[in-house]
Amino acid sequence: MAKGLFGSSLMKKFWMSITGLFLISFLLVHCALNALIFANDGGMLFNQGAHFMGTNIIIRTMEIVLFGGLIAHVVDGLMLFFQNRSARPVKYAYEKPSASSKWYSRSMALLGTLILLFLILHLYHFWLRTRITGLTVQPTHVFFEGHKLEDLYGEMKFVFSHLWVVIVYVLGCFSLFWHLLHGFRSAFQSLGLNYTKYKNGIAFCGDLFSVVIPTVFAAMPVSMYMGWVH
Repeated sequence: MAKGLFGSSLMKKFWMSITGLFLISFLLVHCALNALIFANDGGMLFNQGAHFMGTNIIIRTMEIVLFGGLIAHVVDGLMLFFQNRSARPVKYAYEKPSASSKWYSRSMALLGTLILLFLILHLYHFWLRTRITGLTVQPTHVFFEGHKLEDLYGEMKFVFSHLWVVIVYVLGCFSLFWHLLHGFRSAFQSLGLNYTKYKNGIAFCGDLFSVVIPTVFAAMPVSMYMGWVH
């Protein structure tokens, strides 16, 4: 087997699965927090949640772990992609895809790259402005029970007031849907956890997660742009 940064191709798939499941758990938490905007309370509940996440030392420490996991997942995925390509340097004149192989399972590298580009834009819009440059909205803070909170809700409304941004975010969520549809099941299979007894349950949970999480994420920019939340 070919060797590389994370060992054999089998080990690369193992680490892809571990980091993938870790990122899936992050998506669940991130989605739950962002969904607080649907409380329709002027963003107060969302700002409180964001303030807690941004000031909690455990969460801030896990933020570093998250970046490490994301980088490892991307690097490992790219290494697997190029390793698989180099294993067949000369393509056949015509390759018929396997009947059991879905197009999105063969396009994980492309979907992952699209998601990465989307994440760079997302980090610029929110993480960079909350951690380094400061928010663009005025005033940048709101008050709750005497505590000063960053107005991240106002920042979201500003960012999602631009149609092109909303379109990019929706397309990013669409790519995430396809990526998760294969990645969720694949992670359990690579870890040897996709037992026959639980196979259908894992498939159901994977499909449900792949639909619900990207849909909720996509609903946020659309709802803000359309004025459905305020």
